[in-house]
Amino acid sequence: MSLMLDIRKLALFNKMAKEGGNTVADHLSQMTGMETEMEITKINFIDIPDIKTHVGDEKLIGISIELQEPPHGHVLFLLDYTNAKTLAQGMLGDMGGADPEQNGFTDMERSAIEEIGNIMTSGFIDGWANVLETTIDMGTPTFTYGPGSGMVDRLVGGRGSEMALMFDSHIHALDSDIDVTVYTFPQLEELVDLMQEIEV
Repeated sequence: MSLMLDIRKLALFNKMAKEGGNTVADHLSQMTGMETEMEITKINFIDIPDIKTHVGDEKLIGISIELQEPPHGHVLFLLDYTNAKTLAQGMLGDMGGADPEQNGFTDMERSAIEEIGNIMTSGFIDGWANVLETTIDMGTPTFTYGPGSGMVDRLVGGRGSEMALMFDSHIHALDSDIDVTVYTFPQLEELVDLMQEIEV
């Protein structure tokens, strides 16, 4: 396999990020009632150790999903404890099951966060699939709490390649000061193969 890509197709990276981001923001707004927008801050080919440094060792809530079709890989959403709590409460609304005072997450809050991760990831990957003119099936979301660098290491630390494609994207809830960061780690060779098939 080759990572050689027609230079005219480089704009597809931006298109994938924009399409995926807009879909996520729309879905999140509908689910939580909060007006949200997504900003793509960086698209980089970066060494995996540098990604771990970039993410840092702060303890975060992580929601990861594995792509089960090309371009296989993972998507990781990271947010801090307070933001996760606020998002869960926004989704649960009047249904009950949220406890702002409880240290940790209720079962309902945890389920809400996993569902939010599922919706955000499916939105992001649906945007990719539209641009790549394909379908991409995903696994179920995995909820983790711990250092962000450790989550990256578990997802992509064992790759034969030392390099990954990093989409660094931020989701902002305008009224609630919520910030969610999205990292995507597709298999580069498979992603390039899909891009090569698209007419530009």
